[in-house]
Amino acid sequence: MGSAPSAGFFQPLKADDPAVVGGYRLAALLGAGGMGKVYLSYTPGGRPIAIKVIRPEFSEDPEFRRRFQQEVRSAERVQGLYTAPVIDSDTEGAQPWLATAYVPGPSLAHAVARHGALPVRSVLLLTVGVAEALHVIHGAGIVHRDLKPANVLLASDGPRVIDFGIARAADSTALTSTGVSVGTPAFMAPEQASAGTVTPATDVFALGQIAAFTAIGASVFGDGPSHAVLYRIVHEDPDLSALPEELRPVVTRCLSRDPADRPTLTEVIELCNAASEAPLRQGEDWLPQAVAGSITERLQLPAPAPTPPPQPPTVAPTAPAAQAPAPTPTEVSPQSPAPAPSAPPAPAPAPGFTPTGVAAAPTQAAPAPRPPAPGAPGTVPPGYRTPPPYAQPSHPQPSYPQPQPQYNQPPYTQPTYTPGHSTPPPFHTQGFAPGPPAPPRPRRTGLIVIGTVAAAVVGLVVLGSLLPDGTGKGGGDKASGGGSSSGSSQQRPDPQPVSYQGIEMPQNHQLMFADNPPRPAEEPTGAGVLYGHGDLFYYRDTLFGDEKFGTANGKLVLLNNSEKGSLETCRSVTRFTEKLGLDQLTDGSQVCVLSKAGHITLATFRSRSGAKDETRFITVDLTVWRNADDAAKK
Repeated sequence: MGSAPSAGFFQPLKADDPAVVGGYRLAALLGAGGMGKVYLSYTPGGRPIAIKVIRPEFSEDPEFRRRFQQEVRSAERVQGLYTAPVIDSDTEGAQPWLATAYVPGPSLAHAVARHGALPVRSVLLLTVGVAEALHVIHGAGIVHRDLKPANVLLASDGPRVIDFGIARAADSTALTSTGVSVGTPAFMAPEQASAGTVTPATDVFALGQIAAFTAIGASVFGDGPSHAVLYRIVHEDPDLSALPEELRPVVTRCLSRDPADRPTLTEVIELCNAASEAPLRQGEDWLPQAVAGSITERLQLPAPAPTPPPQPPTVAPTAPAAQAPAPTPTEVSPQSPAPAPSAPPAPAPAPGFTPTGVAAAPTQAAPAPRPPAPGAPGTVPPGYRTPPPYAQPSHPQPSYPQPQPQYNQPPYTQPTYTPGHSTPPPFHTQGFAPGPPAPPRPRRTGLIVIGTVAAAVVGLVVLGSLLPDGTGKGGGDKASGGGSSSGSSQQRPDPQPVSYQGIEMPQNHQLMFADNPPRPAEEPTGAGVLYGHGDLFYYRDTLFGDEKFGTANGKLVLLNNSEKGSLETCRSVTRFTEKLGLDQLTDGSQVCVLSKAGHITLATFRSRSGAKDETRFITVDLTVWRNADDAAKK
């Protein structure tokens, strides 16, 4: 992703720009391109970063989202001196974004447009730096496919290549037929422009164009409409008449129309060193002073947007305390928890009302004492008054709804007890004017005993359910019905293995263990470099000759001679990696592959094709235990 500002360096955010992306507060707009906008932000520690937010048109395309997620995952593996590392990303949100380190420097396109062509030494240092960056990018299984001056930033200690592989996510999506342009025709390779074929050699062609553009100040295939430029790239030779003599060997070879005739990146670096009078060493003086001044300008970063202070919670207005009505039987005291929201407030009682229906004589309210300590029945706190004598009603005592428990009761004045009583009155009369005493309640000893026994039984059941397989030691027969129902529901028998013999995997193909049988498939784009999303892949770099055997959807372990390949072994080994060099494998080598989907596979390497075969392939035997490792899904 790009962190190169346009002519305005740091542009203020507009009304349609987001204020925050993925938790990062945006400070300025750095630029915009065919795939989205680039913003300046800061990490919590204050380091500047560049955040590229993908355009909504791409976000709505499911194929783009799938490829963007793959490319971001691959880009996170790129850690080179001449690349901007990926810091953070979100590929599944409403609008995907990608954050990289901010590079305080102009793009090569901006520097040439403003200051003209660069001197030969700067061109050579730029070329070797970009070549090193491409070497790391290709090593991660990525072809840049959109290498151009706008994607090369000029830092104080050398160039930085950005946006590697991201254009692939937009290639061949539904938007390519709607006029959305992603690549730059002037820097495409002939095979890319004519047939859409992309290999590491495609980036080498673009590198030759960049070197010539930096030294001349213009494209070697001219300007004009896109179709005219593409025609010249495919059918005509570049115009190198203005190119300095020292640069001709490297540029001429890089711009070979046949990809097989182009040099490797190692050869590009050797040609550049041979063209230089002094050893090429990156340093503070690698750029002309005028261009270096643009770096200083971009170091004067705008301050990060301040985080707004937290807003106090909105509290509904309440009536002043002086106007609050007297406490009712359903109000709570300040020391009590708030009542449940579903309990509506009770209406205020009418004057003279008591729960027993007997009016109480007006008295001066005494301060509410603390309730008696729990477990101390029969105690009479100080401050109680003796009610006036009254006649026992001849009719049955009326019943009243049971009020809220004591912790929901308001402050109250404890009533005094009728002489002769040694126990407190019924609970429902506390806090109100006294009335006739309720008849004594019968003791419920039987209910207490039954409740105690039931609680003990429930406790034993719960404790038993927590013991695996119904035993205190976690033992028990998993296959029999003697274990607990909980333990038997959590244990699943191991799946039966399924074997596949003699599977031939061509170079740059992958397969999925869920398929029956697993069939090697080429990356959908037909790109020469993958590491897509396969459970197992075989990748051969035609540029460097590297051959890799690995997984992009899990982890693998190469077993040694003392380890017998089995499901138990694959579950226990922990020497995890993602890929192996083919030179590490011989006939009979066994590799455990644990996919994120939970499938465990024992892959036995058998052979590989000869070096003279036009299409390289390897032969493997597979033993697959599907859904054998639930932990792999976490």
